[in-house]
Amino acid sequence: MAGARSSAPLLAGLLLGAGVLHFVTPKPFDATVPRWLPGGPRAWTYASGVAELAIGAAVAVPRTRRVGALAAAGLFVAVFPANVKMAVDWRHRPAPYRAAAFGRLPLQLPLVLWARRVSRAGR
Repeated sequence: MAGARSSAPLLAGLLLGAGVLHFVTPKPFDATVPRWLPGGPRAWTYASGVAELAIGAAVAVPRTRRVGALAAAGLFVAVFPANVKMAVDWRHRPAPYRAAAFGRLPLQLPLVLWARRVSRAGR
């Protein structure tokens, strides 16, 4: 499991970077928040940013890596509806945008599997 152990910093970096982006440029994230969620989109954008920062920090620390990586897998599943909303909203945009939006959907599975692999590697 050396590969999963060495990829833990990459997973942590991905999560931390995404979390920071939720605060630096929240508007694109607001647009992906499903309308059926209660409250305003910005609250969900900030909440998911906080979650990504906390989970990324947990993955970065060997002592909390297992739990953090499992939380990352759960987070990747939880944000799937936002990716679906983006794909639906962008279905009439030019081809490169549609490709990016629809391309994100199958990428969730490798992210979940990556996080699970990191969680099994533990410390």
